[in-house]
Amino acid sequence: MENNNWFVPETNPLRRIWSKADAILVIFAGSAAEFALNKAVDWLYFTGRLPADPLGRLFSTVAYARRIIFAERAEAEKAICQIVQIHQQVEQARAQQIPAWAYRDVLYMLIHYSIAAAELLDKPLSPVEKEEVYAVFREMGSLMSIPALPPNYQQWLPDYEQHLQHDLACSTLTYDLFKQYRKHLGSLRYQLLLQTQSLVIPPPVRDLLSSSRPAVLPLLLPSYRFLRNRDRTRWIQWLLVPPAYRQQVAALDVQH
Repeated sequence: MENNNWFVPETNPLRRIWSKADAILVIFAGSAAEFALNKAVDWLYFTGRLPADPLGRLFSTVAYARRIIFAERAEAEKAICQIVQIHQQVEQARAQQIPAWAYRDVLYMLIHYSIAAAELLDKPLSPVEKEEVYAVFREMGSLMSIPALPPNYQQWLPDYEQHLQHDLACSTLTYDLFKQYRKHLGSLRYQLLLQTQSLVIPPPVRDLLSSSRPAVLPLLLPSYRFLRNRDRTRWIQWLLVPPAYRQQVAALDVQH
């Protein structure tokens, strides 16, 4: 019998997507590209934590996302409240407000890349499943008091496109953040990051980053999906992640 107290219903595909380590890594690979282009990326530099340890920030962000996606409603709402409070503390330290569109942009990244990761690694989502994914993030955004969120997924699509056209640009921080990605990942893993990003980022992001689609990685995906369906991909994930973070990656797989 389904627990009606979950913030995310047990039948929602978002639980399936976020229960797999590789999907989460793809979500944050794509988000890492779009984050770097966002016109509000300077907020991510204010505390210095992101450029100092981008992988560590990934796992701390995942921890909050998991608290929401796999929690009962009361606990999820508590986690969302804590996220708001953390951002308010940063705003107070900088004596400025984070613009509402910047909050909305981050939420939009999670929507787009959650769906993109599922379709890259598993199978296309149905229109109903996309609506279910969007509904969760919309509620999350509403609890964070993010204004002007479209009522459904179909109306969200053109709004996301408008965000891509107006809120992104290359800057010195874009180049610095990618430099930090390379420093912390190493050359080989960094190249894999770029290739993974190119498979899930939307065309405006690809154009700004001058990213081209890889020729080899798409050819390997059918084999990876075959192994993934048999839970035989852990060793591949270990090769793709620096040793210091392997235990954290292993912990991303959730039994639900």
